[in-house]
Amino acid sequence: MAAKALIAGVGMIPFAKPGASESYDVMGATAARAALKDAGLDYTQVQQAYVGYVYGDSTCGQSALYPVGLTGIPIINVNNNCSTGSTALFLARQAVESGVVDCALALGFEQMVPGALAAVFSDRAPTLAMHNEGMTRAQGIDPQAPFAAQFFGGAGREYTAKYGTRPETFAKIASKARAHAANNPYAIFRDPLTVDEVMASKKIFDPLTRFQCCPPTCGAAAVVVVSERFARKHGLKGVTIAAQAMTTDSRKAFDGDSMIEIVGFSMARDAADAAYEQAGVDPRDIGVVELHDCFTCNELLSYEALRLTGDGTAEEFIWTGNNTYGGRVVTNPSGGLLSKGHPLGATGLAQCTELVWQLRGQADRRQVEGVNTALQHNLGLGGACVVTLYQV
Repeated sequence: MAAKALIAGVGMIPFAKPGASESYDVMGATAARAALKDAGLDYTQVQQAYVGYVYGDSTCGQSALYPVGLTGIPIINVNNNCSTGSTALFLARQAVESGVVDCALALGFEQMVPGALAAVFSDRAPTLAMHNEGMTRAQGIDPQAPFAAQFFGGAGREYTAKYGTRPETFAKIASKARAHAANNPYAIFRDPLTVDEVMASKKIFDPLTRFQCCPPTCGAAAVVVVSERFARKHGLKGVTIAAQAMTTDSRKAFDGDSMIEIVGFSMARDAADAAYEQAGVDPRDIGVVELHDCFTCNELLSYEALRLTGDGTAEEFIWTGNNTYGGRVVTNPSGGLLSKGHPLGATGLAQCTELVWQLRGQADRRQVEGVNTALQHNLGLGGACVVTLYQV
C-alpha cells in the first residue's frame, strides 16, 4: 500500500438482544452520526459510503444514511457473512488509498432474531454447499445441532484429538471474555462467569456449551476513513491503517477433510501473514487484538492462525494468562463476540472502534497500557477473512 488511510472517527451503539433494539435504520444512523461527530466532520464531507449487513433487503444502507444526509453520494451495500463489517472497511480503505476519494464512511448494522443462525432462502443452492460437503466427509452432519456450532465445534474436536486439549481450556476463554466485558458499557453480557459455570451450561455441540457460543445480537458501528492529505487539511489526527489483507478460501479448505481448515484456519493465517509483511510488523509487536471469537474454539484456533502463539501451544498460552491483562497480548478487551455480542454486519467495525479507542488511550477501564500497534481479525464462513493492523 502506498499513501496510508487514517481512521479519523469511530462510533457505535450499545449492543442489545433481539427484540430490545431500535430498528436497523435508526441504529445505523445513530452510529454514523457518532463516528462523524468523533471525527469532527459533517456528512456533506463524506464522498462514498460502504454499508454492511447480512439480514436485510436491498438498499438498507440508503435507508440508514438518508436520514443523516441526502447528498447524492455513492452508497454501496455489502454482504460478506460475518466479515461484512470489515469488508466495508476494506472497500472504504481501498477507495481512500487509491485517491478516488479523500473521505469515506464504513457503516455496519444488524437487526437479528432470536436463535441460531439459519438460511433465509430454501429454494436455491446454499452458499455453504462446499463447506457442508466438507463437513459431511469430515464428521457428518447432526440435523439437531446448530450448523455454525457444528463447524466450529468440529474444529475444536479435531484440535483436541491432535493436541489433547482439556474441555476446560475452551471454557476458560468464555470466562475471560466475560471478565473483559465487565468493563465495557457497550457489551450485552457483562456478568462474570467461572469456568465451572461455563462448563455446566447447556451442551450445544461438544465441546461447546451455551456460554461458549456468541449470541444473536442487534447493533451498529461506523468508521470514518480519510486520506493523509485530507487529515492535514482539516487538522485531524487519526489512527493509521498500517496494513490490511482480505483472503477467501483456498483448496486447503476442502482437500483434506479437516474441520480446522473448513472454518478458515489457513484463510486467516494467509491474511495475517500478508498484513504482517505489508506493515513490517512481527506478531510479537502486537499488544492488543480483537479477534473473531464466534465460538471459543475459534478463538483458540485464531491464536495460532494469527501467530500469536506457536502451533499446538494455545492451551498453555491460555492457562498462563498470556491472552489477557498482564500477559503477552490482550485479546478481545471489549469482551469479544462471546460477550459484547455479534451483530453480523456491525462486528468488524465494532472491533475497529475498540482498537481505535485502545490506541488513542480512550478505553477507560479496558485500557491496555503502552500499545502502539493493534491487530483485528474478522472471519466469515463462506468465506472471507479480513486482518487489519492499526498503528499510532
